[in-house]
Amino acid sequence: MPDAVVIGAGPNGLVAANVLADAGWSVLVLEEQPEPGGAVRHDRGVHPAYVSDLFSSFYPLAAASPILSTLRLEEHGLRWSHAPQVLAHPLSDGRCAVLDRRVDATAASVEAFAPGDGAAWRRLVELWRTVGPDLLNALFTPFPPVRASARLLWALRAAGGLRAARSLVLPVRRLGEEEFRGEGGRLLLAGNALHADLAPESAGSGGFGWLMSMLGQAYGFPVPVGGSGALTDALVRRLRRRGGEIRCEERVQRVAVRGGRAVAVRTRSGETVPAGRAVLADVAVPALYRELVGPEHLPAQVMEDLRRFQWDFATFKVDWALDGPVPWRAEQARGAGTVHLADGVDELTRFAAQIAMRQVPDRPFALFGQMTTADPSRSPDGTESAWAYTHVPHDIRADAGEQGITGAWGPDDQERMADRVERQVERFAPGFRGRIRARRVLAPPTLQALDANLPGGAINGGTTAMHQQLVLRPVPGTGRPETPVAGLFLASAGAHPGGGVHGGPGANAARAALHASRAPGLAGAQRLLTRRDRTGRKR
Repeated sequence: MPDAVVIGAGPNGLVAANVLADAGWSVLVLEEQPEPGGAVRHDRGVHPAYVSDLFSSFYPLAAASPILSTLRLEEHGLRWSHAPQVLAHPLSDGRCAVLDRRVDATAASVEAFAPGDGAAWRRLVELWRTVGPDLLNALFTPFPPVRASARLLWALRAAGGLRAARSLVLPVRRLGEEEFRGEGGRLLLAGNALHADLAPESAGSGGFGWLMSMLGQAYGFPVPVGGSGALTDALVRRLRRRGGEIRCEERVQRVAVRGGRAVAVRTRSGETVPAGRAVLADVAVPALYRELVGPEHLPAQVMEDLRRFQWDFATFKVDWALDGPVPWRAEQARGAGTVHLADGVDELTRFAAQIAMRQVPDRPFALFGQMTTADPSRSPDGTESAWAYTHVPHDIRADAGEQGITGAWGPDDQERMADRVERQVERFAPGFRGRIRARRVLAPPTLQALDANLPGGAINGGTTAMHQQLVLRPVPGTGRPETPVAGLFLASAGAHPGGGVHGGPGANAARAALHASRAPGLAGAQRLLTRRDRTGRKR
């Protein structure tokens, strides 16, 4: 009997397993897919000579994560690579804002849009230097981060107090307007905010855009050498060297609950796998509670709250094998690993508004990855392994374009949407389509089939909006990995601190399991509190 069973071998599940193994626990990880990694995998499915990341590619949060740093994955084969520039945001008129790891270079780029904006960028960097370390500690500390929050509040006070805090909760459109006279700095902040499902007018989008921009400024947007799966490989090697076991093609269909406590899991093959101390679930929140646990073991209020759970946007992705570099109109975009494609902040607002109206955007904001530029091992010399992804509504009611995309995502929908993404690239890189040797389309249902934790291609485990963060994530009154079932811990991106490859939810779940095993009285109290019937009354 293993001490812990971990459901899911995504990055959070693997981080949780490693933390438990470091504490001397025996750990078994069960993964539905044929290989571990979740949304951190690569293949050669577009073209045999090209390495393509299936899902995620750039990892600023991994580079900044104290959790992954503690695991010392470089000792287990992980190597990082950087593009010459972090990201670029070109405009159709040939101008381009560039985020570079050198502050002077970034400041010079935004200064070219308006005098004084370089100094404004430096002020944002100085704010990061003052509060960034404490902000990261608070972000990656189990909730509530009492000590880390106290240090963060002290740092905010030194950075301007309530005025600094106000800036971080602003919509990114307003933050850009207050800080910059020209478009360059505004584009960098707003494009980074749209890495999540935050419209330029959403409260808190300014803070998120600033955070992602500063992570790029301080750490870059690195990629694992050889493909995103190299990060997974390092986590797997580390775990196995500590005695952990991973079994793939093992779908868990049920968490066995006895006396209000998770005691085992049952697999699709009919096997019951007991868990001596804990079950940790790197599983999407609705699937965990509705399917693996079931309402009979949960308070009625939890099931009611799940009815209001909100996913982040659906995702549509295209991978390409290009026979040459992307012919960007703006020369500055050629050295960037990530390129944001929207012709100004107004176009970002238009894109987000169309999604809010449940329309397929006619000019999709695209995040474009130049993977060979970031890591030359990804394709032959003189070529480029590239991808772009954009967002669409989960429930599509109309097509804002003229191609009649329905949202059924059959072959016709997929081809029309992929063509639309390519036309968006062509606006900024005329001749792009002539460089395409092969392409692969990953529509929302395809992404979900490859990773059940990405329903409809939702990549962040639930919306990043403020109404589903901190004590409101995944449902009001939580914020921690403990669940209403004793011995069951939430280790997926549905838990604080949310999406991104940083290991936070997995590490928090592992620490909570270790703490519960050392405090049986607390575990017993939790079981008493969670023994309720379906009306929510204590038994």
